[in-house]
Amino acid sequence: MSNAVTYELIHQDTRTRARRGRITTPHGTIETPVFMPVGTQATVKAMKPEDVEATGAEIILGNTYHLYLRPGEDIVREAGGLHKFMNWNRPILTDSGGFQVFSLGKFRKITEEGVTFKSYIDGSKHMMRPETSIDIQNALGADIIMAFDECVEYEAEKPYVVRSLERTTRWLKRCKDHHQNTEQQSLFGIMQGGMFKDLRRISAEQIVDLDLPGYAIGGLSVGEPKDIMLDVLDDCVDYLPKEKPRYLMGVGTVDYLFEGVERGVDMFDCVLPTRLARHGVAMTSHGNVNIKNAVHQRDFSTLDPECDCYVCRNYSRAYLRHLFKSNEILSSMLLSEHNIHFLVNMMKNIRKSIEEDRFVEYKKEFYDKYGEF
Repeated sequence: MSNAVTYELIHQDTRTRARRGRITTPHGTIETPVFMPVGTQATVKAMKPEDVEATGAEIILGNTYHLYLRPGEDIVREAGGLHKFMNWNRPILTDSGGFQVFSLGKFRKITEEGVTFKSYIDGSKHMMRPETSIDIQNALGADIIMAFDECVEYEAEKPYVVRSLERTTRWLKRCKDHHQNTEQQSLFGIMQGGMFKDLRRISAEQIVDLDLPGYAIGGLSVGEPKDIMLDVLDDCVDYLPKEKPRYLMGVGTVDYLFEGVERGVDMFDCVLPTRLARHGVAMTSHGNVNIKNAVHQRDFSTLDPECDCYVCRNYSRAYLRHLFKSNEILSSMLLSEHNIHFLVNMMKNIRKSIEEDRFVEYKKEFYDKYGEF
């Protein structure tokens, strides 16, 4: 059985677990470590696909749960798949919808068969099974598809976490058995286990035994303190094979990206850069800038003098503040483009530092300049 997605380890940092690699997919290559912008509803919010590509982004995410509810996977299939539907010709990864189901709380019921939930759009009742998730993702046509899993709450008690991770493994097996489109799409498994290191090891052993093209670390950054998250992550990465890509789901703050890379993670995603942009916050080399603040009213300097993105080459802080205060859509568009470029460029510099065996130095230089998190 051939895999649509393959991983090549290019260089291992000499002092940390950070590594430089390359993922090959049917729609192009991805240089790793990589930050992946999120396009939940077949769009990165407030951005045209060509503007996303101009930031240097090599892969984006879509979401199975949301696209199933609207417009429906049948419409996306009829359009020729997600790539054609949204006019994005580079790689796409689709999340299985597991995290969205987790976030529904009282509006969903989990059983061995799957998850029954109510639509947030019209209140209609639906059942998502592992096979359903795979069928939807096959119709969407993403290069990388994710197994349907259960993401438990940070403070979930251990007996429940044990039952949950065992169910997640059984669901993964059902996903693998149901997924037949292996030459065009690769299925990644997801490690669960809450904040319990022994359960993380068990989950990893179970999913790695299925010999999938890649693996994700799920169930972190769900409200737990940073020190606990990093302590659990320390061990998680070592449980996964070196010859396959490792994906830390839902992480996108600057510090978590560096810490994840240092521990050997290859792939990251988060809605943070576009969400911050919609609230008037820009990510810069000297820390976040709240463009709403009055200090920027007559500041005609660039947003970040060390950034070469389209926004920083053409617009001042004063203009960006004016747009935001005037409720102009262009504010979200420009700040989103800048923020994604900032993270994509940061990851590019991280890759270069790994190649040169100076990741530790680059991290310190970046942190010293960036300031408090």
